[in-house]
Amino acid sequence: MLLKDIAEKLGAKLVGDGSIDIVSVANLKTAKSNQISFLTDPKYREVLSLSKAGAVIVKESDVEHVKTQALVMQDPYVGFARVAQLLDTTPQIACDVHPSAVVEDGAVIGKNVSLGPNVYVQKGSVIGDNVQLGANVVVGPNAKIGAGTRLYPNVSVYHDCVIGEKCLIQSGTVIGGDGFGYANERGEWIKIPQTGRVVIGNRVEIGACTCIDRGAIDDTVIEDNVIIDNLCQIAHNVHIGYGTAVAGGTTFAGSVTIGKYCIIGGTSVFNGHISICDGVTVSGMCMVMRSIDKPGVYSSGIPAQTNKEWRITAARTLHINEMYHKISELEKQVQKLSENINN
Repeated sequence: MLLKDIAEKLGAKLVGDGSIDIVSVANLKTAKSNQISFLTDPKYREVLSLSKAGAVIVKESDVEHVKTQALVMQDPYVGFARVAQLLDTTPQIACDVHPSAVVEDGAVIGKNVSLGPNVYVQKGSVIGDNVQLGANVVVGPNAKIGAGTRLYPNVSVYHDCVIGEKCLIQSGTVIGGDGFGYANERGEWIKIPQTGRVVIGNRVEIGACTCIDRGAIDDTVIEDNVIIDNLCQIAHNVHIGYGTAVAGGTTFAGSVTIGKYCIIGGTSVFNGHISICDGVTVSGMCMVMRSIDKPGVYSSGIPAQTNKEWRITAARTLHINEMYHKISELEKQVQKLSENINN
């Protein structure tokens, strides 16, 4: 694209020659004259001044340090994300309808739908316009997939589940598998049929090999504009609010409610039947055992140490209760001594 056309689409102010061709995005250090980069952190201004990029997206305060063309925006990182979309060369997940794809009678297929090899769409399903289903995708009975949504190969969508418009789901993800619901009768497990659904909103992105379980009775719900990383486990009846981001390996036990605009660090674990309010950030590897009702940053866990240090820490941890009682007793003795001295 011509740089001036990129500037127009981004709503950015152009400084310099808008007639140059930009073919791809790159970082400041390696960018070439036909590539575009960005700067958000002023500490990299020295790199900016040496960059050979054809153009750089910057804030107004950094324009004077640019030795090439500049696109000026309030948030250069957002600009970088949008220009990366404009120049994206990722191939389509599927093109046209492959001869091996199977669509059962009673399924409804919209306009311009692409079905890859061995796609299986079962009766009662509704596939919206411009949907792309990659190889081996299975869409169960009465499931619904909204317009413009793309499913990479080997995604499974179980019966009655709903996926909104313009979603992106990576390979190997399972939407609507049974929740982990059982009763125990004298040592024998009795399965509880999981009769709820998974309902996913619009513009949701889900990483590879993530599992979102259907509700036991009510639905598991993922609201609009949620992003979920790879290898996450979302149990039955979890509800994740608008705009929340969940990093890889996170596990939500059943009936957890997550508010809007939360940020969940990777490999965090959430106890069942708790609620997290809007605007909470949870650090990576956090163990959340209780509800959180105030926005802010929450952390748990012990940072990495040398093995020798960790062994000492672990050994001392085993004696915390004993140390607590000793300290309490010492505090009482100090209090008595203080009272005697004052008297």
